[in-house]
Amino acid sequence: MIKALLGITKEPFNHTDLPLLAQQKHIVDLVKIHAQQGGFSVIIGQPGVGKSIVREHLESFASERDTIVASFSRTLHTYAHCLNQLADSLQLSVAANQLEKKLIQTAFDHVRQRKTLYTVIDEAHLLDMTVLRKLRLLFDQFPAKHNLVLFGQPELLYYLSLLSNADIKGRITFSHTLVPLANEAMVDAINDQLKAVGLGANTFNDDALELIVRCVEGNLRLGRNLCYASLIEACRAGKKIVTTGHVNAVLIQPHWRSHDQLIKQQTA
Repeated sequence: MIKALLGITKEPFNHTDLPLLAQQKHIVDLVKIHAQQGGFSVIIGQPGVGKSIVREHLESFASERDTIVASFSRTLHTYAHCLNQLADSLQLSVAANQLEKKLIQTAFDHVRQRKTLYTVIDEAHLLDMTVLRKLRLLFDQFPAKHNLVLFGQPELLYYLSLLSNADIKGRITFSHTLVPLANEAMVDAINDQLKAVGLGANTFNDDALELIVRCVEGNLRLGRNLCYASLIEACRAGKKIVTTGHVNAVLIQPHWRSHDQLIKQQTA
């Protein structure tokens, strides 16, 4: 519906193939540098601030001839299941009692072929610390040209800061907290998305854009969702310019209400 009315060939605010913003590019550049001498990187951020974009960009390195990327995100599992996910990512088939040895051997085989290794673990804040400690001991035996990259919410850093986890935290070589975008940066990000599909910056009028930026508070995911939903409302009305009326039609949906607003609505 959006493409037909607006005369474009690509869907706007698509979550795939998103360009890296400045703070995301900074993270990717440093993760690549730390991979050359053996790294342990921790990327922290609230949901929606752009961790997934960084992770997907790192995973895209797998298409390069000199890079191997093992990635998994199902972290509410035992150590054995995490190893199986790593093996699946590396396309290894081996008996469970030989899995650790095979993973280490495979890592050294790749490095002998002058390849750089990345192990990417998403939702790492859900990992049991015992499992993470076992993974740390495993990766200690990997060759130097390897970077373990954990993505998680802020509580991951709280867990790692406990005295009992000092052996893990002390091995971190790089960490970064992704923060919500400033208002100007959010406007730029929205306009970049419009430009990428051939739409003008006036697709959202000034008042609608100001309302969106104020409501999403620098959260990239919320910004994309609200912009896309507002575009749908405008197209349903046969309009090519999004106004505050279209944005408000989205904001009255229950999932856009705050916890306090929902409670007040029930007690009214």
